[in-house]
Amino acid sequence: MNDIVEATDNFIFQLFKDKLPNTFVYHNYTHTKRVYKSINEIIENSQIDVKDATILRLAALLHDSGYTVSRENHEEDGVKIAVEFLTEQKVEKDIIEGVKKCILATKFKDTIPNNELEKIIRDADSSHFGKEYFEEASEFLRQEYISQNIQNYTSREWLEENIKVLVENHQFYTDYALKNWQSVKESNLAKLLAKRKKDSEKLKNEKVKAKIKAQYKNDSPDRGIQTFYRTALGNHIKLSDIADTKANIMLSVNAIIISLVLTNLISKLDNNNYLIIPTAIFILFSAITMILAVVATRPNVTRGEFTKEDVEKKSVNLAFFGNFHKMELDQYEWAIDEMLKDQTYMYKVLTKDLYFLGKVLDRKYRLLRLTYTIFVAGVVISLIAFATFFYLQA
Repeated sequence: MNDIVEATDNFIFQLFKDKLPNTFVYHNYTHTKRVYKSINEIIENSQIDVKDATILRLAALLHDSGYTVSRENHEEDGVKIAVEFLTEQKVEKDIIEGVKKCILATKFKDTIPNNELEKIIRDADSSHFGKEYFEEASEFLRQEYISQNIQNYTSREWLEENIKVLVENHQFYTDYALKNWQSVKESNLAKLLAKRKKDSEKLKNEKVKAKIKAQYKNDSPDRGIQTFYRTALGNHIKLSDIADTKANIMLSVNAIIISLVLTNLISKLDNNNYLIIPTAIFILFSAITMILAVVATRPNVTRGEFTKEDVEKKSVNLAFFGNFHKMELDQYEWAIDEMLKDQTYMYKVLTKDLYFLGKVLDRKYRLLRLTYTIFVAGVVISLIAFATFFYLQA
């Protein structure tokens, strides 16, 4: 009998290799061998004679062979394949008949096993419910359904489907399965229920957060207005930083130029009188450039005070430090509280801040433009002067 079991194992391995589509990531040779192993567990721990044990082992190996023909009614197709193969192997007719009945007994829905052999094959076929690898096997089955366009279950839908199957549609029949696999099945079910509870709480929290976010969005001032002020003020501050950087470059460059001129040229003017005028022109333009760069970045601080009447008239810009740096903290806090009570006043303050920042930028960039123009002009005029006096001296 061992020879026919081994031959059947080799046959089903080659059959699946040649004809089973690779979309069968669950119903494949791995599943078949797991069912075969579960069958042997029951056989070894039950009083089953040799012939019945052979029937069960052959049925375990052949029960999913019909998937190589079609998914629908694969049990009937599996019976045809089993009968043809076992007949060729000259297996006894009563064993073939027993294998046929066991394969048909693996129909999960709307069927009840009629005898002990059918109970054993049913328990072995669904033994993954009571195994540690249940979660892995379950996910493979979900992916098989998705890849074959049978049912595109989401993770949450598949969780509910598994719970339904374990609670309502499945039961173990044999004493061995009830004793050894039922407790693991219940543990797997408990894990599923805990995961469902966790997912439900997570979903509930997400809905609450979405509701709060939607309510906040509806109750808050127009987001477009906020974005405008945030973007405009940010751009003005960046432009101010750029202007200060450009002014610092002019200061540094011209300071270096004047330092080099004073170090290298002044000592040579006694013997080279013709260099005095070009050098003076060069130093003059550099000095003017430095002065303009300083003026461009020179801070302008206002009086730093406001009155209660200024706040009530909404005429003071509380966002600019120059309007409150001399005030006491409690006075400034009161003014801020008054401003926050009035949305119109708050937007008016932001508008004023934006406007006066723009005025400061206008002054800075006008002076910087003049600074760069004088610097370039000074370099050009100085070079012409040096060239001219060198020529006249020659």
